[in-house]
Amino acid sequence: MKRKVLGFTIIEVVLVLAIAGLIFLMVFLALPTLQRNQRDTQRRDALGRVASQTQQFMSNNQGRVPTNLAGQGCDAPCQWNSFRLNYLDLANDPFLDPNGLHYYLSYRGDAGANVGNEAISFGSIQVGTDNFMPIRVYSNARCDGENAVFAPNGSRLVAFRMKLEGAGTACRDNYSGTS
Repeated sequence: MKRKVLGFTIIEVVLVLAIAGLIFLMVFLALPTLQRNQRDTQRRDALGRVASQTQQFMSNNQGRVPTNLAGQGCDAPCQWNSFRLNYLDLANDPFLDPNGLHYYLSYRGDAGANVGNEAISFGSIQVGTDNFMPIRVYSNARCDGENAVFAPNGSRLVAFRMKLEGAGTACRDNYSGTS
């Protein structure tokens, strides 16, 4: 009488290990892409926050837009970095990049002459001793896809652009909120 041995054959064990290894490899390769996409989504949300708070600033200041230009009926509180401190950096919700860097509003001026198509590099800039993630600010501009374009009669329009970690650039304006 032949006795039956219970258990798995070596081929069954190797097959299960190979399938588990393939699943682990797929998850391991996909995880960095998913994390990068999540950080880019948070950056797009930050641009929306800037656009929304710009509208709030305008409501509080007789329709004026923050500016870095002298002689436009605006004093120091209208400066973009003062705006960042007073409208974006909140005690319980700091205005930080997903990598922990402070956002820096880099005023680029009027978007005429296609300035909004300038190349933007990803990464931090040094301002003082801290690293900052730049957000480009264009006056008299609206977003057209990834670019800021001149908006005729758009003195109250401001476009905000930022390079994304994955690919491309995000653009959001204070009027339509589109990106």
